[in-house]
Amino acid sequence: MSNECPCGSGLDHTQCCTPYISGEKPAPTAEALMRSRYSAYVFQELDYLKATLAPEAMDGHDDQSVREWSESAEWLGLTIHDTWAGQEGDEAGIVEFSASYAIDGEAQTHRERSEFKNDNGKWLYVDGHMVSGPPIKKEKKIGRNEPCPCGSGKKYKKCCGR
Repeated sequence: MSNECPCGSGLDHTQCCTPYISGEKPAPTAEALMRSRYSAYVFQELDYLKATLAPEAMDGHDDQSVREWSESAEWLGLTIHDTWAGQEGDEAGIVEFSASYAIDGEAQTHRERSEFKNDNGKWLYVDGHMVSGPPIKKEKKIGRNEPCPCGSGKKYKKCCGR
């Protein structure tokens, strides 16, 4: 196993996420907590994932589902897209990220905008919302000189394409 932290920081995991996961020290920022939660999925440190949930996030937590996802996924990487606040001394923060993984050989990406709060110096995960791009339209483009699809018999440019 590589010593590089799975969170993508480029650091050795013992100098990056492992001290947070082991409880040696708290994550200093919302982004550090996000990275350590990703690493916890990779290392299957499920107790850490639960321990870093805000009380209001506990209602939706399902130990079995978390275990199954952590164990069945081949974790491929984490990309942090943006952060808002979430620094030392802040009360709250948001981190937008993509977690890449494969299940049964099929690569997938989970993109989320996560909310965090600082509870007496300890960052906690509050909630997350899936982020997706604009819908992809795969309609055939009608050429200007093609017959109009309305059935008028005219060229598209002389009919509905005006």
